[in-house]
Amino acid sequence: MAAGIPKRSADGGSFRDPAGRVYLVAAEDGGSRVVRGLSRAAGATMARLLAEPFFREAMESGRAARTALLDAADPAARSVAEDGWPAAVEHEAVEFVTYPYEWSFSMLKDAALLQLALVDEAARSGWLPKDATPFNVQWRGARPVFIDAPSFEPWRDGEYWRGYRQFCAMFLAPLLLTAHLGAPFQPLLRSALEGLPPEEAARYFYGRRVFGRGVLPHVLFPAWAERRARRRRRPSRPRRQPKVLLLSLVDSLTRLVGGLSWRAPESDWARYAERHSYGAETAEKARFVDRHVAARRPRLVWDLGANTGVFSRAAARNARTVVAVDSDLGAVERLYARARSGDGRNVLPLAMDVANPSPAQGWAGRERAAFEARGRPDMVLCLALIHHLRVSANVPLDRFLDWLRGLDATVVLEYVGRSDDMFAKLVERRTEDYAD
Repeated sequence: MAAGIPKRSADGGSFRDPAGRVYLVAAEDGGSRVVRGLSRAAGATMARLLAEPFFREAMESGRAARTALLDAADPAARSVAEDGWPAAVEHEAVEFVTYPYEWSFSMLKDAALLQLALVDEAARSGWLPKDATPFNVQWRGARPVFIDAPSFEPWRDGEYWRGYRQFCAMFLAPLLLTAHLGAPFQPLLRSALEGLPPEEAARYFYGRRVFGRGVLPHVLFPAWAERRARRRRRPSRPRRQPKVLLLSLVDSLTRLVGGLSWRAPESDWARYAERHSYGAETAEKARFVDRHVAARRPRLVWDLGANTGVFSRAAARNARTVVAVDSDLGAVERLYARARSGDGRNVLPLAMDVANPSPAQGWAGRERAAFEARGRPDMVLCLALIHHLRVSANVPLDRFLDWLRGLDATVVLEYVGRSDDMFAKLVERRTEDYAD
């Protein structure tokens, strides 16, 4: 590679749009820049979009990632030009990439409302996004941010919103599944990266379930229409959607999504801090975490087995970002509610089992990166965790410690002995002595 041209690596999940590709390009300070190579036509469209008041306001408010056109002489632009991209933009980076199958119900709901708000604002200004996937949304702590500026295209009144079906499959159907049936959407989105298309989603709604709010118009009717079109074996005619009808659809979807709710089932873990309060011991642990995080000022902290985030919030006071991971969906829902309200806004909650973390998957196993591959932590908190992995998941202690050592991070590890009441509950009716 020629001198002065930064090294680059293409993002494994950005190949589907032929008009552009996302790269990480090495920066002079040793970090990396998020740069998107664009075709000449896409570059011209981006220049127009970045001048639009609605999109400038979205960037200034933090709802959309800040994006700027790069001069052709910029080293990063010259780098992606080697792959044939005549134009380039730079996006403001997020600290840690996440995927919708790791989000709580309210996180997916808030991401859906952000998508709908941007569709509404864009349509009023003569623009429309060509897709509507939650993979276009990332998080700065507990705040969703839209990251795919080139998905917006100029729109003419009467053109149908092509992203509607994808919005229903990847946002709305999973939310309806949890809100109306109490079924978690996370395993489905993890196994089906394109979401639940109408005919698949319709299988979950039968009998009295069809009368759930939003099910008939956005699940069952589209499923019937797709089956009918397939049986007729004739291509469907392009549909017209005047602006008034589009804005009415977006408004009705916004009211529908905004009115959905899910009450997490009661569990010992979601109410752990309330039902198993250790008083002075918990306060001392929080002070211990605060003291050691303050001494190191880490950029990225993982809190594994975070529960409702007591220690995540303690760490967040002196860390840039805390990724708080727990497998209990109710606990993560509570954690997100606290963070969203302002108590630890730089805490990013994730619903994930530490014993079964998100793998690399998608096309060639590179489209969606494994949890560990998205950015190594500077510090890892493992408080009241090891007995769950050892007893519930049967992970030998030496394997867990080897995994932690491989992260090359500062680790705060709490030993939980047999006298702990939750340890005693876990080992009930188990014959192994867990000597290790």
